[in-house]
Amino acid sequence: MQPAHDYLRHLTRRTFIGRAARGIGGAALGSLLSQSIARAVESKAGGQPGLPHFKPTAKRVLCLFQSGGLSHVDLFDDKPMLHRHAGQEIPASVKGTQRLTGMTSGQSAYPVVPPLKSGKLCGRHGTWISDLLPHTQTIADDICLIKSLHTEAINHDPAITYLNTGNQLPGYASMGAWASYGLGSENANLPAFIAMVSQGTGKNPGQPIFSRLWGSGFLPASHQGVGLRPGANPVLYLNNPPGVDRAQRRAVLDDLAALNAARAAELGDPETLARIDAYEMAFRMQTSVPELTDISGESATTLDAYGPEVRKPGSYAANCLLARRLLERDVRFVQLFHRGWDQHIAIARQLPNQCRDIDQPTAALIKDLKQRGLLDDTLVVFATEFGRTVFSQGKLGDPAAGRDHHGRAFTVWLAGGGIKGGMTYGATDDFCYNITENPVHLRDLHATILHCLGIDHAKFTHKFRGLNVRLTGVEEAHVVKAILA
Repeated sequence: MQPAHDYLRHLTRRTFIGRAARGIGGAALGSLLSQSIARAVESKAGGQPGLPHFKPTAKRVLCLFQSGGLSHVDLFDDKPMLHRHAGQEIPASVKGTQRLTGMTSGQSAYPVVPPLKSGKLCGRHGTWISDLLPHTQTIADDICLIKSLHTEAINHDPAITYLNTGNQLPGYASMGAWASYGLGSENANLPAFIAMVSQGTGKNPGQPIFSRLWGSGFLPASHQGVGLRPGANPVLYLNNPPGVDRAQRRAVLDDLAALNAARAAELGDPETLARIDAYEMAFRMQTSVPELTDISGESATTLDAYGPEVRKPGSYAANCLLARRLLERDVRFVQLFHRGWDQHIAIARQLPNQCRDIDQPTAALIKDLKQRGLLDDTLVVFATEFGRTVFSQGKLGDPAAGRDHHGRAFTVWLAGGGIKGGMTYGATDDFCYNITENPVHLRDLHATILHCLGIDHAKFTHKFRGLNVRLTGVEEAHVVKAILA
């Protein structure tokens, strides 16, 4: 069978109308549709038939990814034994035969180091949160801490890739790309998936963040995330070249779309159609992005709530405010990457600085979403790639000492979008080292995120290299039902 015939044979009516409504080789059909119908079809573009599988509790997701491995020991999981055992060797029965990184595997001693600062029991349920996060303490009743997350990865890039794509190897589709692929977009003028990166004041520079972390992998390219940059050019190559006005740009895109549509009809290559989608989205973003990034209409009260860095483009605080503006415009998946949590050295100096970066803006964002009625159907995921060791990396008491990577047990939190607030789930031993109750693997976290979006992770697949690939991989994954509202 010819490729074009094969393409047309598999083209669904929904896909055809969606393409036509966007003016992709379907001007004749587009002229028959009213503008309102065209917009309605366009706004749902890209979703898969039959999704969601069931009624979702979240329409959109915000992932606040803390890159570098924040210390669960210092921020969320204090234990009395850490103070009683301070400076003493971690018991061999606790440490076991865990694989260590090359940064601590050669140490002659592994002395226990308690949290850098005291904390307090917060909210109605008495959730322990460090005093390094005083603003986060005020939202304790809105968040659910998972203290029993675990991963096999012990180095940054595989671990970051694992949490963001479901696989330690590069080349797989990111969480946001899966959400876009499955559910499509609710906003015709902005991408379904937008990512932003900021650098903290902890470890500087932090671990590198690569664009493949918001890539589409083997999914159609139209579902990859769009990186939003600080400054006058938030999206590269969005502005018209000098001497080209918007009408001329529209005329060029119409001609280009016609040529690409003809090529797609000839070869049946869906990536050609994805290219047309990208051109069309870029044209609409020429208007929507400047409006999005203009925060002059925000009240002084709102700006002050996010903290002094909110007016600094590219800061974590500024990105948190932009995230709220994206979510209220129904962008499906928004992800913030904040670098600087890799406290192998000088943790006593670096960690407080890093906490100041994120504490006030994060709490303000949760409160802002709640006040605007957006938290109920927005799932917020505050995550990191792994935790840190309870024992010291380096000589005990040395200002240069820190904590090494620890993937056997660490803490993340979720809020909104069908999650029970004011609770903790899972537990670690007296040394915050091993899981003692309700282990949650990264695959379980991914399954739970998809569940909140109304998607059964086991049924949500894409054919790749002869396999039905899914975000949660081929091993068992379970929705963490105990944390669902």
